[in-house]
Amino acid sequence: MRFVHPSREVLAEVLLAAGPDQPTLCAGWRTRHLAAHLVLREHGLLAAGIVARPLAARFGRAVAALAAQSAGTASYAALVARFRAGPPRFSPLALPALGEAANLVEFFVHTEDVRRASERWAPRVLDDEYSEALWHALVRASGLLYRRSPVGVILVRPDGVRHVAKRAASAVAVVGDPAELLMHAFGRRGHALVTFEGTAQAVERLAGDAPAGAAGPRHRKG
Repeated sequence: MRFVHPSREVLAEVLLAAGPDQPTLCAGWRTRHLAAHLVLREHGLLAAGIVARPLAARFGRAVAALAAQSAGTASYAALVARFRAGPPRFSPLALPALGEAANLVEFFVHTEDVRRASERWAPRVLDDEYSEALWHALVRASGLLYRRSPVGVILVRPDGVRHVAKRAASAVAVVGDPAELLMHAFGRRGHALVTFEGTAQAVERLAGDAPAGAAGPRHRKG
């Protein structure tokens, strides 16, 4: 849990500073909806609705209800404090290995969902080891995240390290720091600082791709 605990603290601080009603990159979600999602995925019995379609609607209603209850400053602060405290002992996410696997990317992306929804934002300067951890998490998940891409995808870091996320006759190289590549892979296409290498047609096809790995509700494009 080396990076997860500090990431949880950063996300909690970002949510608290933003207040309950600020926009996020998750279309239709304000900060209180995002905070409710984070709490319920660790505490709620309907957390399986994140991945199980039959429960998705019920989980969505639970998020909306908790967000509505947390519209006030005090109730929102209590909701964020509940997230900051971490999962209860009975939650599978309390297990160190599972918590690391489930939360490393989750916490980073959702922190940026709040930060990058404002008109003025700048990328954070990340610790090298943290950046490497994000890169390895991206490599493991990239096949799933880009499975619907109509073109091949090659992820390229500024230092030249690359990973083929999807093979196809026509491919696009997406170039950027690991954190920015992660944002692109998770559907935050208009808020990821990346560049592209490939034919104009291939790049256009990738830009029009509906991301497969976006967490939460629909994510804003552009």
